[in-house]
Amino acid sequence: MLATNDKIIRKALRDLLLKELAGYRKQGRSAEIIEELGIQHGTARIDIALVNGVMHGYEIKSDCDTLERLPEQVQEFNTVFDRLTIIVGKRHLYHAVHVVPDWWGITVAKFDNANRLVLQVIREPEKNSWQVGVSIARLLWKNEALQILERRNRAAGLRSKPREVIYARLADVLDIKTLKKTVSALLVSREHWRSGAQLTPNGD
Repeated sequence: MLATNDKIIRKALRDLLLKELAGYRKQGRSAEIIEELGIQHGTARIDIALVNGVMHGYEIKSDCDTLERLPEQVQEFNTVFDRLTIIVGKRHLYHAVHVVPDWWGITVAKFDNANRLVLQVIREPEKNSWQVGVSIARLLWKNEALQILERRNRAAGLRSKPREVIYARLADVLDIKTLKKTVSALLVSREHWRSGAQLTPNGD
């Protein structure tokens, strides 16, 4: 039996998401696919995120990967994304089902009889009710968070403060629905995603 790897699953998933992206844009909706999106100040990264007003994170665990870090990743990702899906090789399917929450989507990546990779949906993702405002705010760069607060006249005394103080203020000023909408729009509008600033986005 052929073993899946990250590269081949990532390509298949990206091809699938590009079709969705084209559909969103045809409807006049802003959307973007972001690979290796850093969260929690870059201490964790989701393999692929589709951002279209809703932030849907996809984590890949191929047959060649291990699930050693998955429990920790689950906890981190749960605080940020609206929906989450794990794409898993057949080798890890049973284990993954018992690690991810029951609202996560599960897709198994496997080869068919013609050795073509197939992504088979086992469970559709549901809405996440475990998001944390400050974790969502951390997706922003420090200057982006400051600009949002300045537009609301809530940035007084913050410019010289550490970024965590700024994110906490932003999460306090904006209700979580408005915060998610604001962050999603900024992520889609960003340029130069692969700059070194992505993984250490804000500095102190």
